[in-house]
Amino acid sequence: MDWNSNRDHLMKNVGKLAELSPDTVEGYLTASGAGKKTSHLDEKTRQLIALAVAVTTRCDGCISVHSNEALKAGATREQVGEALGVAVALNAGAALVYSTRALEAFDVATSK
Repeated sequence: MDWNSNRDHLMKNVGKLAELSPDTVEGYLTASGAGKKTSHLDEKTRQLIALAVAVTTRCDGCISVHSNEALKAGATREQVGEALGVAVALNAGAALVYSTRALEAFDVATSK
């Protein structure tokens, strides 16, 4: 994938959506920028979290944007790798949790 072209294409399309539904995009931008106002986390940390979440939600556009923003915020390849490791662990953890739910549902079904 050409991540730079993907990001450019995405941003153009977001602009088109903003023309059709400005409040939707403005609402997203407000939510997206809220952390910057509190400054409890630095920009690099916010971008690493965003990148890990982008992986868990399987959002290519988010990956494109937040990998670039993480780089601009000073993230190293090693830090990105560690953040992605957290994403992998979380997905595995979610599968573990939902596996117990599936097993419980099966047990309930068999106890009828």
